[in-house]
Amino acid sequence: MDAIKWAKTVKELGVGEILPTSKTYDGTKDGYDLEMTKAIAEATGLPVTASGGAGTLRHILEAFTIGKAAAALAASIFHFKEITIKECKEYCIKNGINMRLN
Repeated sequence: MDAIKWAKTVKELGVGEILPTSKTYDGTKDGYDLEMTKAIAEATGLPVTASGGAGTLRHILEAFTIGKAAAALAASIFHFKEITIKECKEYCIKNGINMRLN
């Protein structure tokens, strides 16, 4: 099923937010599928969590700025201690993203 069509359908069913994960990008550390994330956010008006592909701080920032995500999910970069959550939050705040540091 097309991701946008699916997102519109689940919105009609009453979901309050969407967490799509791109199977193509997940685990690559090459960045999120920003086109899909942005398209779902714009098509539904719901908060969307970017998921699948984060490898750098810039990728996470782009989830918010380009992908129009309300949140960004990252796993391996934190699990393998490549980036700390504190570093990530500080970077996002420094670049104009409103979030709690603690």
